[in-house]
Amino acid sequence: MPPRRILAALAALLLGAATLVAVPTQAQAAPNFKAPFPCGQRWTYSHHSGEVRRALDFIRADGGTTNGTPVLASAGGTAYRFSQPSGAGNYIAIEHGGGWKTYYFHLSAYSVANGQQVSQGQQIGVTGSTGNSTGPHIHYEQLLNGVGQNIVINGSGLAYPGSYGSYFLTSDNGCSGPGKNYMTWGSGVNVRSDAHLSSPVVTTLAGPTSVWVLCQKQGDTVNAEGYTNNWWSKLRDQNGFISNIYIDDPNAQLPGVPLC
Repeated sequence: MPPRRILAALAALLLGAATLVAVPTQAQAAPNFKAPFPCGQRWTYSHHSGEVRRALDFIRADGGTTNGTPVLASAGGTAYRFSQPSGAGNYIAIEHGGGWKTYYFHLSAYSVANGQQVSQGQQIGVTGSTGNSTGPHIHYEQLLNGVGQNIVINGSGLAYPGSYGSYFLTSDNGCSGPGKNYMTWGSGVNVRSDAHLSSPVVTTLAGPTSVWVLCQKQGDTVNAEGYTNNWWSKLRDQNGFISNIYIDDPNAQLPGVPLC
């Protein structure tokens, strides 16, 4: 082969090798991970030395109840269901592509089928305390090629405190759906199955709570603290209604929230 052709062939080989090296780097770019719990909710987190890999444990810090809160996919991918009664309990692993994976341990229930494609912000399970757990929480991990990574949410790395209450994270996962985030006020506020005082209580808000209002409708008139209102809000995460009196907004009918 003439020298010029040999040099051209070598150059082509080198270019091809460079291309092959570049592809895995691009494929392994991390997704834009978001918090594994619903929009507007505020949780605190911690890490302890007994945790596997680089996990963080999350519990609610906004007045809501940790147990029973939806667990959301922090990025889109393929969800797989597992059960390890002596350890992780019921858990979901999501394969995101490029070697990236997230884990969600100790679920009380699954919300997706095994092998189902899920989108970011989609509910994949329900927070619980199954397996080797001392109380309801979300054990959350991010892995690259099977190796635990320091957790990054919305492009920012989280701290690794040794106890709860030092660091907090408010979720913006799933905020693009219908409705709006509000804070409630008061304590012992009943969430009912419909907009009537006679409707069964589905849960109770212990104190001021960050809630996602899906829609609102008129129902029974409620009197409290000198206010009267017959508008009720449907809460996404609690799957029930509360009187708009207990929504921290001066309007009887919430602006920007659709009718049920």
